[in-house]
Order: sequence, then structure tokens, then C-alpha cells
Amino acid sequence: MKRRQASAAAADPEGPPLVPKDVAAEAAVWITRLHGGHRTPQMEQECRAWQTRSAAHRLAFERCTDTWQDVASLTLAGYATATATRELAGSRRAGRSWTRRSGLAVALVLVASALALQPLKAGDAYDTGVGEQRIVVLRDGTRLSLNTSTRIQVDFAEAQRTVKVERGEALFEVAKDASRPFVVHAAGTEVVATGTAFLVQASPAAKPGDQALAVTLVEGQVVVRSAASEGRLLEKPWVMVPGQRLRLSRSDEAQRPATATRVDRPQMDQVLAWRRGEAHFDNVALLEAVDEMNRYDRVPIVVSGTAGERRVSGVVKTGDNASFAEAMASLHGLVVRNHGDRLELIQP
Repeated sequence: MKRRQASAAAADPEGPPLVPKDVAAEAAVWITRLHGGHRTPQMEQECRAWQTRSAAHRLAFERCTDTWQDVASLTLAGYATATATRELAGSRRAGRSWTRRSGLAVALVLVASALALQPLKAGDAYDTGVGEQRIVVLRDGTRLSLNTSTRIQVDFAEAQRTVKVERGEALFEVAKDASRPFVVHAAGTEVVATGTAFLVQASPAAKPGDQALAVTLVEGQVVVRSAASEGRLLEKPWVMVPGQRLRLSRSDEAQRPATATRVDRPQMDQVLAWRRGEAHFDNVALLEAVDEMNRYDRVPIVVSGTAGERRVSGVVKTGDNASFAEAMASLHGLVVRNHGDRLELIQP
């Protein structure tokens, strides 16, 4: 009883919000899955692990659990009747109390119904603009974190869950389902998983030698292989282990738009720094750092002359090219020229 009262107090709309919308949506997904027909001990373990991420995750799950228990017999007709009764009563305080309880209940019921009963639609597309990030929770419980300038398409079928990364960067935290592999198509390859976490970055067409694709495995296991429709971009499938990054670069052969270059083990904190709005540079060329910063800002930086050869190290905030340009100018004795649509770094 104390837990329920604490949850209700935390949900008071008069106080500051404690649970982000994306976390609340994920909690609704977990409640739906746990009350579905395919509950397993593994699913329960994964849900407990999800709750340990933060106090907000635990609170969101408690709220959804309380609501599910309170409104097992709630119907939309009952919701409409209660709404009319509340409006006739004209009690502002009672209205707020009812809205907190029944409004949340209806929201959860609608979310649960959509997730549990509605067929998975093919061709759902999600995208982000320059400097924008977005979290998407798919109907199987998979969580996608989309970085700047990203576009993906989702197509779920009975035998396979498919996502196509048309451009950009996405972190996949895949819900386990051994009967339906999770396949990500990007840059002529397929990344195959059942339940794991991995990062995919796909670059648009560019000159030979540029990176076409990077796959970084955070946990679990994935297999990276050539897509059947693209020929043999990879000589063989790569079975990745946690901590590895597989990078493909563009070839100058028309029939082989990408070819495997190398597998390394980057610092995971640096690879995922974009989720905190940061970029990590470790003795990289200024030109390379500028290319990374330009992904997050609509006013790009251009580097003239030999200035791009200067080295950069440190942690910087993304989405603020003006401050970055000024900092680089001060550090390396350069000059910043503001042309309105671009910032230019030049040697004086």
C-alpha cells in the first residue's frame, strides 16, 4: 500500500515530472509483454535489468503496474461515462484527481491494446533532422536511439524483423525473440541478431576510401554479412563479439561499392558520446573533427589551406559550431570568418 501511495504522490501533476516520456512508453511496453501470452523467465529477467537503469525506470514500471491492476475492467464506454459525470459535477479538485487516475489508465489501456492486438505495420519510417536525436520503441520492445540526420524504415513480418538504415546512425537494443531474427540492412550488408545491443552508422555515397558503414557491438553477438542482392561485399560473414567495431570503406570498383577494411576495438564511451550531446577527439586532424561537428549543426565549418592538418584532442559539445570554431581558432592561431551560411577557419 505504501508503494502505491508513493507512486501516486510522485505522479502528482503539480510537482516536477520525474519520468521522461520515452521511459514511460517503454514501461507500457514491458507491462504489455509481461501480460501477454509469451511470458518467459528470460523476459522477466530482462525487465528487471531494465528497471535497474535508474530510479525513473523503476517509478515508471510501478506506475504502469498500479494502473494495470486498478483498471483491469476499464472500458472506453466507462471512460466516456466517467468523463461526463466529472464534467457535470464541476469539481476542479475531483477532476484533477480523476484525471490522474483514469486518464493514465486509459492511456495505458490504449497503448497496451495497440501493442498487443494491432498487427505490425510494414514500412514504418522514422527520421531525425540535423542536430536532432530521437528514441523509438518498436512494438516488440526493441529500443532504437537515432542520432542526427538519420532515416530508417521498419518492416516486421511473422518470420523476421527488418530495419533498413538509409542514412545516419542508430543504436539498437533488440528485444530477444529467437523465432524472429532482427536484421538491419545498411550499405549493402545485413546485421543479424536475435537479442543484443549494437550501433550502426551508414554514410551516404561519397568518394572511394570514405567510410560506408561501421557496426559496433555493445553486448551480445551479431553476424555481419553481405546482403543477397548486393553480391559479395564481404568475403565471409563476420561473427562479432562485444567491444568490436567492423568498418567498411568504399571501393573504386562500380560492382563493389564497399569492401571490408578493418576490425578494431574503440572506446565504447567515446563511440556512444553522441547520446550525451558530446564528441570525443583523440589526436585527430582538425579536418576530421570538423566533419564530425558538421553532422550536428546547420551552419557548417569549412577549413582552408593547411589548417585542417592541426591536431585536436578533447571532449566538446555538439550542435554549437560557432563556439567550436572560436575555440579552434584560439588554440591554433587561426581566424574565423562568418559568411552567414558557413564558418571558415583559415590561417592568418
